[in-house]
Amino acid sequence: MARPLLKVVVLVSGNGSNLQALIDYQRREDCQYKIVKVVANKPDAYGLDRAKQHQIPTALIDHTRYKNRELFEQALINEIDEEPPGLVVLAGFMRVLTPLFTRHYLGRMINIHPSLLPKYPGLNTHQRALDAGDAEHGLSIHFVTAELDAGPVILQASLKIQPNLNAPTLQQQIHQLEHQTYPIAVQLFAQGDIKLNNNQAWFQNEKLNTPLQLSHLHND
Repeated sequence: MARPLLKVVVLVSGNGSNLQALIDYQRREDCQYKIVKVVANKPDAYGLDRAKQHQIPTALIDHTRYKNRELFEQALINEIDEEPPGLVVLAGFMRVLTPLFTRHYLGRMINIHPSLLPKYPGLNTHQRALDAGDAEHGLSIHFVTAELDAGPVILQASLKIQPNLNAPTLQQQIHQLEHQTYPIAVQLFAQGDIKLNNNQAWFQNEKLNTPLQLSHLHND
């Protein structure tokens, strides 16, 4: 008997290019997830338009209309849980989340970060990698916990930094890598391959001592 499709809610703040990659992956016959809603915190988030173009329900929870983070996050939780998802995916959602939110979705919320964590949490990761003279750079997909960019890492993808590269070009290269990698992470979660146990990422019932590497996964 086929496993039911995992219900996914995607949170966006801007362009939503990773959302588009997740939508595109849904067209595959073997896709195990379905995006049931896209929620934005900014009225001009183009991610909302992307969702509407594909008949995916949308919602706007404008953070500027709330007195504090907790009130905003409670409204966000209420919206998301109208049809409780199996997974919440942060796709360029530019809000620092409090424990109220991270605890509620612990083990069923993931984020993508443009560095090889634990290197370079926070912002400006591409310039920081160049300034440090790193030989490679990449991205990390991790479970979201209360500490910013510090949840257990599930999957990483990397590339070699070419000589004389500037930060905008490196950012473009990482974006392309993100679009390949994020749908695979969601698919693995949907298949039941990835779980969070005792604040550690597990893959196929074994604890991940090091993150999965995209280059080692065989996905068409």
